[in-house]
Amino acid sequence: MPEAWLRGAVPGIPLLLQPAAHALLQSAEDLKIYMENFREEYLWEKVAGRAAVGFHIQHMTGVIDRLFSYAAGKSLNSKQLEYLKKEGIPGPGLTSQMLVDTFENKVMQALAIFKSTTAETLMEPRYVGRKRLPSTVLGLYFHAAEHSQRHLGQLLVTVSVLKEKEDKQV
Repeated sequence: MPEAWLRGAVPGIPLLLQPAAHALLQSAEDLKIYMENFREEYLWEKVAGRAAVGFHIQHMTGVIDRLFSYAAGKSLNSKQLEYLKKEGIPGPGLTSQMLVDTFENKVMQALAIFKSTTAETLMEPRYVGRKRLPSTVLGLYFHAAEHSQRHLGQLLVTVSVLKEKEDKQV
């Protein structure tokens, strides 16, 4: 099957948000593929001092959540701030599948928001964080999508190294 951006428009998504929708969908699809046959004991293992696979999945989910809050003109709430503090920290009963499912659900929520977004809204100013750094609704949506792709690439490298390590041990 071709990549998401080569399958045509995502139904109901405004034209200007198609690239972000495609990137988010591709991230969700690729994450599932990369995590196939991934050993649970490697979820929090760091390779070469870099972030663990579990961190990347948590972070991709958290970034979408936080940036979409800013896009809605909201500040982060206590639940989001707590999630941010826990990114990369193994939780009891937290599994790879749970993290993948949570990310996929967050992507579906993002696409639902895209469907209700008007073209006029996209250029509205928005502010990020306590320093209120300037952006726009479109800028926040785009950054959520590209940031997910960036971390997915890092995750792929870590997963590949860990799977190779496993192959050498067998």
